[in-house]
Amino acid sequence: MRKRAAVLGSPINHSLSPTLHNAAYLALGIEGKYDAVEVKSGELKTFMKQVRETDANWIGFSLTMPLKEEIFSVADLVDPLAKQINSGNTLLPTKDGWQALSTDVAGFIWALAQHQISDFHTVQIIGAGGTARAAAAAIDAPGRKIQVFNRSAHREMDMRNAVVMAELEFKNWDDVVLDADLVINTTPANVADGLMAGTGVLFDSLYNPWPTALASKWGGKVIDGMDLLIHQAIDQIHLMTGYVIDRPAMSQLLRAAGEAELSDRG
Repeated sequence: MRKRAAVLGSPINHSLSPTLHNAAYLALGIEGKYDAVEVKSGELKTFMKQVRETDANWIGFSLTMPLKEEIFSVADLVDPLAKQINSGNTLLPTKDGWQALSTDVAGFIWALAQHQISDFHTVQIIGAGGTARAAAAAIDAPGRKIQVFNRSAHREMDMRNAVVMAELEFKNWDDVVLDADLVINTTPANVADGLMAGTGVLFDSLYNPWPTALASKWGGKVIDGMDLLIHQAIDQIHLMTGYVIDRPAMSQLLRAAGEAELSDRG
């Protein structure tokens, strides 16, 4: 029986995940299909109830907005890292039920490593949602200083829980001055467009349309969100299929597939 997997979220039509996962399946010789399924906020329990009641050979689900916190309402098991950042992007079937995990943290770590970005001490994160918390956990280390620019005070506790070793500071959105060694933008499209550019490294979690206004005027090295998407996907593919993956080769293959799909979409 062919393996089945899918990305869940809403809106889901724009997702590149099916392109990336199916390209990997083809390259690895996996007999399977990865789809995109529209699941709105509040609908995940109903969807997973249907999954549990049918034998459809599901090997896992990727979750995107707005389900990365709702995931915990359907999980039988929660990975400690997902609990730490209060965000999960992966549901994996186990003998004890469905497990919630996050590959976003590893996605940030691998993307930074790919670009040989490691010598940084000050970090500024724009936003405080699930992606921001994954970024914070990824760069959390003794001696680092993390500054978070957020508009929602109710998200501060979750961010504090995500950071264990670094020094953490919250700044008002109206006081944004980007001058850190590493700046990570996790806000939706157009939100950061009006910010003044810095000269450190910019890791922008967006990738379409690209470049963003902030990336276009940035005075230093820029990393796009495609790298994050690719590396978190590689970890998901490994978790769902058990295949050992040549990460450098696979990341090149998936970037080519992703860029070709975006080009086709115009």
